[in-house]
Amino acid sequence: MKPIDEHILETMRDEGNLTPQALADFDVTVPNYASDRLSVLSRYGMVEKISRGLYRLTDTGKQFLDEELDASTLEPVEDDG
Repeated sequence: MKPIDEHILETMRDEGNLTPQALADFDVTVPNYASDRLSVLSRYGMVEKISRGLYRLTDTGKQFLDEELDASTLEPVEDDG
């Protein structure tokens, strides 16, 4: 994980389902980088894509933010598509 990832997850916990553009609107990061990081976070189960470009925080992401989970223990999930 990169430092920006925690900020992305915290913003999603506070604001709800977000797009990369919404993360930019909340001054988290630029849309392209947000998209890249959301893809990585999705592969590790921290967020899930619920529609084109729209992501939500998962229980795994919430556990990480609540310090109940060490992100270094997560394994990437292969994309079906």
